[in-house]
Amino acid sequence: MEVIIRDTRDQAVSLAAAIIARALVKKPNLVLGLATGRTMESVYELLVAMYEDDGLDFSLARTFNLDEYVGLPPEDPNAYRFYMNKHLFHRVNIDLRNTHLPNGMAEDIEAECRHYEEEILDCNGIDLQVLGIGRTGHIGFNEPLSAMHSRTRAKALTPETVEQNAPLFTGGTPMPRRAITMGVGTILECRRCVLLATGREKAEVIAKAVEGPVTAMISATALQLHPNCTVIVDQEAGSLLQNTDYYRWIFENEPDWQQYH
Repeated sequence: MEVIIRDTRDQAVSLAAAIIARALVKKPNLVLGLATGRTMESVYELLVAMYEDDGLDFSLARTFNLDEYVGLPPEDPNAYRFYMNKHLFHRVNIDLRNTHLPNGMAEDIEAECRHYEEEILDCNGIDLQVLGIGRTGHIGFNEPLSAMHSRTRAKALTPETVEQNAPLFTGGTPMPRRAITMGVGTILECRRCVLLATGREKAEVIAKAVEGPVTAMISATALQLHPNCTVIVDQEAGSLLQNTDYYRWIFENEPDWQQYH
């Protein structure tokens, strides 16, 4: 795991977007794992600008989202399919047939989860998985006590997650209490992971995820075991980390990061 601390939220978001863009330029048929949430909206806004201004090409890319709520149809404004269409897919030249999210309306949820895993395998796995982190330390909707080898499945959401996400729901739709999520094991099989977190409210959980013990109580700690994982934080989100001098040194001195200066 590498940890990159940027001074501001905008710098952290810009770095995450630049990593995605460079990966897409290097491999036009990139298999990209995507996340949702308020922080990701800024990342997608930058990617749309790169498409409009610089011709960043999404035409051959394939995408897999981490999760979707159980019981929400894709046209519901609170569904993650609707979110992705609004913030990215309908604004770039990606083929919608190559964009994948779990089907929260599936009659057989277990079969849908198996099918999602098969679709990922059919694409030879995910090249780059973008991640956020929830207050409980979850990646995707892998809530506390999610097994480190877990696969795509339906999970009950914690009260903390409901409290965090419910204010985002519009139109009087009650927030579902279950969601389909990629498993921790599914995420760890991605060839590269990039986790982005900003803001003081993420500082405590970032410190636990990065520098604390690996535990099923905080699924993001599993990323410590990933061979190619980058955690990008702004100064506020990284304010409780202990080894900040070293993390800043990495970005300033390691050759792989020189292209992003």
